[in-house]
Amino acid sequence: MTESKEDILANLKTLDDKITKAKEVIREGLDRFDIDDLAVAWTGGKDSTLILWFLREVCRERGRAMPVCFCIDEGDMFDEIRAFLDTCTEEWGLELHMVHNDDVSSHAEGLGAPVNIADLDEENQYEAARVGWEEPTFFYEPESLVGNHLMKTVAMNRFLREHGIKAFFEGIRWDEQGARAEETYFSEREGDKYAPEHVRISPLLHIKEKEVWDITRNLGVPYCKLYEQGFRSLGARVTTRKTGDVPAWEQDLESAPERVGRRQDKEDQMEKLRQLGYM
Repeated sequence: MTESKEDILANLKTLDDKITKAKEVIREGLDRFDIDDLAVAWTGGKDSTLILWFLREVCRERGRAMPVCFCIDEGDMFDEIRAFLDTCTEEWGLELHMVHNDDVSSHAEGLGAPVNIADLDEENQYEAARVGWEEPTFFYEPESLVGNHLMKTVAMNRFLREHGIKAFFEGIRWDEQGARAEETYFSEREGDKYAPEHVRISPLLHIKEKEVWDITRNLGVPYCKLYEQGFRSLGARVTTRKTGDVPAWEQDLESAPERVGRRQDKEDQMEKLRQLGYM
């Protein structure tokens, strides 16, 4: 019988218990899939960076190479995030693929510019219709409903398809967003016309935001300096704001949702985006 979310949380009493559980999930993922079939979704944020830290430890224990990493560049990335990715990639000897939907961005004259759907390739036109978009144009905004789907989910599916990825590690958590509250450690995703069948592995589900910071700072895990400036959750540059004037871990993490600094119309549509394949 599959252990329930409530039972899992009841059995994990300490931070060490939660770290052990996360590594158990990682080990199971490494056992189930060949290294060439695996990848890590790495945003440069605190959660996916913590997964990379744990994964490196487990791979070192086993004498195994690291899976490839991919970062979705939606077209409006903070310079600080890009610099952080570059630094860790070099220091940790990672193979990082920056994933971007060039077909969309090449038909826009910058952020906020209109894009003619008829000018896009067959896949992007098909995916825009899946979102339910019926207008002939949309604005190039990576955090809008259609923009988010094309620039993130479609770009990710292309990467998975072109690289033959059968499973990837991701850094989502149960307490992070309501649409993710019932996710499982191993989530099987059916394929469709363009999205390949794959499994998403989420080792941090049981770890809360404050605990991520406790573990990160206790273990000396690196993090993007934007968190020191008062950002709690990092998304597209023009739609993400600070939530305080002190570092993220010093803020009151219980009084406001973690993603309150993100564009809220997107947050309100998270369930639909996830049904379409968003992480």
